[in-house]
Amino acid sequence: EGGHIVEDMIESIAHRLEMLGLDASEFQGIGMGSPGVVDREKGTVIGAYNLNWKTLQPVKEKIESALHIPFFIDNDANVAALGERWKGAGENQPDVVFMTLGTGVGGGIIVDGKIIAGSHGAGGELGHIHMNDDETDTCGCGNKGCLEQYASATGIVRMAKKQLAKETRDTKLTAFEILTAKDIFDAAKEGDEVALELVDGLCTMLGTALANVAAVADPEIFVIGGGVSRAGDILIKGIQKKFEEKAFHACRATGISLATLGNDAGMYGCVRLLF
Repeated sequence: EGGHIVEDMIESIAHRLEMLGLDASEFQGIGMGSPGVVDREKGTVIGAYNLNWKTLQPVKEKIESALHIPFFIDNDANVAALGERWKGAGENQPDVVFMTLGTGVGGGIIVDGKIIAGSHGAGGELGHIHMNDDETDTCGCGNKGCLEQYASATGIVRMAKKQLAKETRDTKLTAFEILTAKDIFDAAKEGDEVALELVDGLCTMLGTALANVAAVADPEIFVIGGGVSRAGDILIKGIQKKFEEKAFHACRATGISLATLGNDAGMYGCVRLLF
């Protein structure tokens, strides 16, 4: 239940401080990444639906008043972007765009070493770039045709199920009781024609979205992370090919790399928040 998350965090940190004999004055701060729309100044979060945080959550206020340690928060994908830029595949370049492909699609855009938060806290919401006017299903955000509906782990499976419902060719994908994104990539790597077409469609979506982002932010490098990125070369090479076809000519040299830090990206990013 989302209502207990902050209280449980406070209890856990307080217990750890007591156990280690540490005092609040010894800490520069606490950094946190959260899904949803984050107000960095006020330290609030709204719309983190996976945590059941539908109403405004005063996270900073609660944690600082209970623990007396300065508290810093940003969107979880922004925090991961800061980590990957600092200690991972971003190689500390000043201009880096991070995209995470997991249950949803998130992102963080770093320009001149600073995260773009935007005036409404929605900077870097790459999963909600509009991709398809003909979509009939609704995204979790309420719109139709968002990138997240095609490029997240759940989106890839959704597209596969739609294809399999009308598919007449033999494909390994029909053998799975519960189909996953990994199954689709594995079948594609083994040369399954239907799986290869699904991966090609995914790479077209992602390459097109990144080409659009490049025309706005023109980063040195795109870094792709999240569970789906474990597909590796088949994904990155596919995106790179489509990106080069779609991108403005001055942006075509932009590199596209796999994230290197995994779940540690957020941890490093939380440290960067304190700086």
